[in-house]
Amino acid sequence: FLFTPLLPSTAVGTLEFRCIQEPVRTIKGLREYYQAKARSIDTKEKVVACRDIFKEREFDVPYDYLVIACGAKTNTFGTPGVEEREGQQVQFLKHLYHSRKIRHRILECFERASEPMISNEERKRLLSFIVVGGGPTSCEFTGELHDFITEDCTRWFPDLKNDIRITLVEAGGGLLGSFSQSLATYVQGSLQKRNIDIRLNTAVKAVESISDDPKNSSAVQAIFQDGSVLPFGLMVWSAGLKQVKFIDSLSFEHGPTGRLTVDDYLQIPGHEGRIFALGDCAVNTTAPLAPLAKVAQQHGAYLAKHMNAQNPKNKEPLGTPDKAFSFFNPGSMAQIGGWKGVLDFTHVGSGEKQLSGPTITGFAAWVTWRSAYWGRQVSLRNKILIPMHWFQSWVFGRDICRF
Repeated sequence: FLFTPLLPSTAVGTLEFRCIQEPVRTIKGLREYYQAKARSIDTKEKVVACRDIFKEREFDVPYDYLVIACGAKTNTFGTPGVEEREGQQVQFLKHLYHSRKIRHRILECFERASEPMISNEERKRLLSFIVVGGGPTSCEFTGELHDFITEDCTRWFPDLKNDIRITLVEAGGGLLGSFSQSLATYVQGSLQKRNIDIRLNTAVKAVESISDDPKNSSAVQAIFQDGSVLPFGLMVWSAGLKQVKFIDSLSFEHGPTGRLTVDDYLQIPGHEGRIFALGDCAVNTTAPLAPLAKVAQQHGAYLAKHMNAQNPKNKEPLGTPDKAFSFFNPGSMAQIGGWKGVLDFTHVGSGEKQLSGPTITGFAAWVTWRSAYWGRQVSLRNKILIPMHWFQSWVFGRDICRF
């Protein structure tokens, strides 16, 4: 499984890919594991229809109790040209293979821009990088990308530094919408001081080819709703989430955004004690929570504690937990590159018992961000590897190998 908060760091070589993933088979006590896609659920026979990812053979997995934790996928909002060019000029930032493709594309753009016969116009297009979305992932990647380009790429491509352009596009009126306004303003100002073009209240209307010539179809541009046009070499799309097809296909009740409706105990209505859902694919419509990693983590801990405390006879439905799920907000944090970060402790606690703490910016927040995510690693192996790669990238620079 993947530790997604550090995913932007792997896209630019600050960390290596193996540092932020843990093999599922190493989980202590794991009995059976299948690399397959769930296709459907038969609640009457209590089986999940699956298809393996290698030969696409179909098989059934019986269950007594079922937990649905499918996460979510990137939402393009039907923007023309985005999904068609995904994996090429447009990249998502949700999985590890996305991160690898982003690194390959960045280096490809620099290598192509350094060729002697290329025109100035094409060089500027290749070195134009657009990040779509104003959330923590987008801001963190933008900061990482800026550091990678200014600290490493310009060292190996010094003649190209004046042609580089980074643009952050957000359809809403500000960055980091879930953070304190003062922190959002700080982040915006910090990024702008590093010559990052930030366009608020700006949505991408389409991505299309610049030329009608099929031989030059890889040259693309972004069309914004205000009518402006921006050619680019790479667009990283991290603007929203939507449910995977499996969740959409289920006959259970869905919330307004397509997430599975659960009760106060994370149970699917009508299947109490049998089927549960958690994380980005589940929502309690009476007390909705944002699809965040910290929410999913607490969902998992709550449900695991409940299941471990049960001792059902004859595989009967599990009893109702003594307490309903209650989310504890530990605060929010993000790093924005340049050895800077932000910490938001203005809403810490559960429900009405939240406390209003301070906001922290700068180097202290950056150190806290790194320390917190290092401490959340599951294996000792990754707790050793991550600081090693941080040190390596600081002393020797980030890895620019393509593989």
